Amino acid sequence: MVQTNPSTEEFGDTVEVLDVQASRKALVAGTLGNLIEWYEFAVYGYMAPYIATQFFASEIPGVAILSTFMVFALAFFMRPIGAIIFGRLTDRYGRRPILATIIIMMSLATAVIGVLPTAAQIGLLAPLLLVVARIAQGLSGGGEMGGAVSLMVENAPANRRGLYGSWSFAGTTIGFVLGGTVATILAALLPADAMADWGWRIPFLLALPMGAVALYIRLRIDETPHFKRVQRERTEVGSNAALPPSAIKLTAAYLLVTIGVLVVYNAIGNTFMVGMPTYLTTAFGLPPASAYFLTLITGLVGGLTMPLFGLLSDRVGRWPVLATGTIATLVLSYPLYLLMGTGFAGGVVALFVAGLLIGVVGGPMPAFLSERFATRNRGTGVSVIYAISVAVFGGSAPYVITWIFQITNNPYAAAIYTLLCAAISTVALLAWRFAKSERAQGDAFDRPLAD
Repeated sequence: MVQTNPSTEEFGDTVEVLDVQASRKALVAGTLGNLIEWYEFAVYGYMAPYIATQFFASEIPGVAILSTFMVFALAFFMRPIGAIIFGRLTDRYGRRPILATIIIMMSLATAVIGVLPTAAQIGLLAPLLLVVARIAQGLSGGGEMGGAVSLMVENAPANRRGLYGSWSFAGTTIGFVLGGTVATILAALLPADAMADWGWRIPFLLALPMGAVALYIRLRIDETPHFKRVQRERTEVGSNAALPPSAIKLTAAYLLVTIGVLVVYNAIGNTFMVGMPTYLTTAFGLPPASAYFLTLITGLVGGLTMPLFGLLSDRVGRWPVLATGTIATLVLSYPLYLLMGTGFAGGVVALFVAGLLIGVVGGPMPAFLSERFATRNRGTGVSVIYAISVAVFGGSAPYVITWIFQITNNPYAAAIYTLLCAAISTVALLAWRFAKSERAQGDAFDRPLAD
């Protein structure tokens, strides 16, 4: 391979050469995969009102939409299983082939939703087929994050892991914005009956050409220098021999702290972006087009600011940036819902601030996660930790805030959810900060044995 403006990093007695051109290709490949993944998940959230009427017709108010969000959450609960399966394959066979497989599975499952017959046509079989498609989405999505983060961060210079890694989460928010943009355009151009009849299918079908582009790019990237090193070690010691023990001890407390730090990101991302369009229409009575537009502000601000806060974390450290965003979420959750209740102008301000919060906690998060695991288990570790957190605190978020509103009839009560999740992450951040054993160990990139 031709080395273009290479930078070097030392790991023990070896020097890894980073090809800048290869790093940029990895950056694009990883970002595109996350973008498509969250485009597909966001589209389901945006189209939830239409999916509810087509697949879960019910005479009881609210039951259809809650059923739709239960299926939405199901895909997230499948993510840990996908994380284990694809994470292990990623760490065994490499980032490139598994990420290519994932994008094929993900795009096909999404496109299938766009052609499913409705409950009026085939009865109970319609929601069952929808569940199967969402399970496939969840399994593939579970392996995407760990592989993409590993690909991007392992191709980054040591002093730019925050910046490089931030693009994986930025890709998720940009994917959300893209899904929201498509939904907003369709809602503005199509009559309500056309949108409910067939227009909602269009965003799902667009997954096929998007997936084809991502697949083409992923097939043209190379493995990361870190993974190549692990492959060399496996070859040298024998495929059946154990590698040296990791310098990082993956105790239960260590893993719980890692999940806890991540909770706030999954909560605010899935509350203020994925679940917000439906919430704004049901709780505050905004028309769908206005609700879509307001939510796009959140995703756009979050996606554009994540690289800035990722870069900031390279300068000042992960903890100060993550702590600032988490505590700000804790303090501002209720005021943001109060602002949304004042009308469209208040919603613009509230969701702009929400986007900033997503940017602050999302920017450093991929680097934080990757630095918690060694190369030989990074794909599995990041995938599983992210999948557990997003399943419990992310995928259920739209359902939970809708349920809170329905039982309290108070549109501001949903703030309790993000407030509690921010409190969990605050405790985890304090535990991380004051864990002497973890400070002594450093991160998984710092020690040769960890790689």
